[in-house]
Amino acid sequence: MSKTRIKWIDLVRAIAILTVLYIHANDGIFIISSDAIVNYTIYSRIFNFASLFVGRLGVPLFLMITGYLLLDRTYNDERVNKFWAKNCKNLIIVTVIWAVVYSVVLYVVTLNSGGGVNLSEAGTLFFSHMWYMPMIIGMYLSLPFAAVALNHFDSKTVLNGTIVFSLLAFAIPFITIVFEMHGISGVAVQYCLGFSGGVYGIYIILGYLIKKGEFKNISNYTLGAIALVSFLICLLFQYYSFTINYNFILWYESPFVMLGSFAIFELCSRMDDVWAYDWVLILSKYSFAVFLIHNLFRLPLLPLVVKLPYSEPVKAIILWVLLIVLSYITAAIIYRIPKFGKYILYMR
Repeated sequence: MSKTRIKWIDLVRAIAILTVLYIHANDGIFIISSDAIVNYTIYSRIFNFASLFVGRLGVPLFLMITGYLLLDRTYNDERVNKFWAKNCKNLIIVTVIWAVVYSVVLYVVTLNSGGGVNLSEAGTLFFSHMWYMPMIIGMYLSLPFAAVALNHFDSKTVLNGTIVFSLLAFAIPFITIVFEMHGISGVAVQYCLGFSGGVYGIYIILGYLIKKGEFKNISNYTLGAIALVSFLICLLFQYYSFTINYNFILWYESPFVMLGSFAIFELCSRMDDVWAYDWVLILSKYSFAVFLIHNLFRLPLLPLVVKLPYSEPVKAIILWVLLIVLSYITAAIIYRIPKFGKYILYMR
C-alpha cells in the first residue's frame, strides 16, 4: 500500500464497498422472498426501493475514484504498456480465477442441495457482481487514450461535452421510460456513445472533473439537497412504477443515481479529515478483495437468513452485516498467505 493516502478517497471507497454489499444482501433477500411479494407491507416495499438507490451508489463511486486518480496523468507508449501490464493483465487473470472458483462452488452447493437450489436462480445470484470485471477491464484499456485526449483540452470544454453526453446517456433514456410507462412506445433518439464508455465512462470523467475543481462553486448545502432530492425522486418513481404495474429496474443509467453519487463524491472531496480513519482504512484497503469474495457467503447464507422470523428489511440488514464480517475476515486471512494473497485478491 502507498504510504501517501488520500483519506477522503479511502472514505469513498469504504462507502462504495459497503453499499455494494448492501444491495447484494437486499437483492438476495427480496429475490428469494419474491413468491411472497404480495404479502409485503408498505414499509417493506419502501425499504426495498430506498435500498436500491443506496446500493446503486457503489459502482458510480468506484468509477469516480478511478477517474479522479488515473485520468489526470501523463501517458506515453512506455507508460501505457506499464499501465496495461500492471492493471489490465492482472485483472483479467484475477477475473478468470474467480470465475472458476465461483463455478466450482456453485456446482458443489447445487449438488449438495439435493435439488433444493435452482441452478439458474443460484447462478444469477452467484455471478450477479461479476459483470463489473469485464466492464472495468475495458475502461482500463481505454483510459490512457482518454487521459491523453482530455489533457489536450481545458476542463471547461470537457465539462460542456460531459453535459451533452450525460443528457444523451441519462436524461433521454429516462424520458423514454416515462413515456413507455404511460403506453407511449417508440419514443427514442438514435445515438451512439461508444467512444465515451457510455454511462460508466461518464462516471469516470466526472471524477476527473471533480479533481479539476469544476464544481467547487456549488455549495455544500446545494450538494446535500441534490443528493436528498435524487434519493426521494428515485424512491417515489419506483413506488409509482409499482402502483401502475410497470416493471422498472433502477440501474446506473438513472439520472438521479448519477446526480446523487456525484453529490456525495464532491462533498467527500471537500473533507479535511475523516472520523475513525483507522477503521475506514481497513474497509478501504480490503474493498476489492471483499468485492471478489463476498458472494461465496451470500448463496449459502441466504436460505438460512430467509427462514428467520423477521421482516424482509431486518433479514436484509442481518445478511449485510454477516457478509461484511465474514468477507473481511476471509480477505484478511487470504491476504496473509505468502506469495498468494495479494495476487489472488488483486491487492497492492
